Order: sequence, then structure tokens, then C-alpha cells
Amino acid sequence: MINITKYDRLKTSRRTLKILAILLWIIGGVMLIRKASELVLEAHALQSTSPWIWLAIASGIFLGSLKAKYLFRKACKKNLTRIDALQEPKLWQFYRPQFFFFLATMIALGTTLSRLAHGNFPFLLSVAVLDLSIATALLGSSIVFWQEKAFSK
Repeated sequence: MINITKYDRLKTSRRTLKILAILLWIIGGVMLIRKASELVLEAHALQSTSPWIWLAIASGIFLGSLKAKYLFRKACKKNLTRIDALQEPKLWQFYRPQFFFFLATMIALGTTLSRLAHGNFPFLLSVAVLDLSIATALLGSSIVFWQEKAFSK
């Protein structure tokens, strides 16, 4: 028989889960901005006078704004609702298990794409646009946590 009393120590508050959720959201956004910046700088080193660099940056921000408004904000609200509905919140429940699997897959895919892009100007900019759009979406949608007063509950 499994002794579940040791798992009782991992109980936490809904507020703590919301703080962990936004921390992961913001850290992900900041790390993707750093990664996109490195890719753009490498592309700049290859073709410093190309206008495509600025177009890539603008495209990433624009696409990310759309993702924030139409996809990520809804995901934030849905996760906050899910956290509020938890009867006995556990420390690992700030996102669903599927999210962590998806996150690991996305990190592995992003790392692979970045490595493959080295030295290839169009590929560098394409991956930078992807990373910057996701970063913008993550950071832009994080406002939902404050609009929903997630930390006062």
C-alpha cells in the first residue's frame, strides 16, 4: 500500500501556484528574448546592412502580439480558473502535466532549430522571429495575472 502522508507536505496555496505559474511564464519570455537576440546578432554579423533584420524583429513582435491577444491570454485565464478549482492544491499543479511535456518538447525543438540555423542567415532570422513571437506572447499575456488579481486570492 502506498503511504500518501508524505505527499501531504507538498500541499500549497492557490496563490503560491499562481505565483509559480507567472514566474515560469515570465522566465520563459525573458529567456526567449535572450535567445532571439543572440540569433539576430549572429544574423547581423553575417549581413550587417540587411533590412531583413529589422523586418524580422518587427514581425516577431507583431505576431507575438496577436498570439498574446488571441491565444495566450485565454490560456492564462483557463489556467487560473483551473487553479482556483483545485480542492487540495499540490506544489506541482501550477500547470497540468501535459503542459510540462509540451514545454520540454518545445525547449528541445527550439534548441535543435537554433543549432541548425547557425551560419544560415534566413534560417537564423526565421528562428529569431519564432522565438521573439513566443516571448512577446508570453510577456504580453502575463498581464492577465494582474487583471484577474491572481495574487490577492
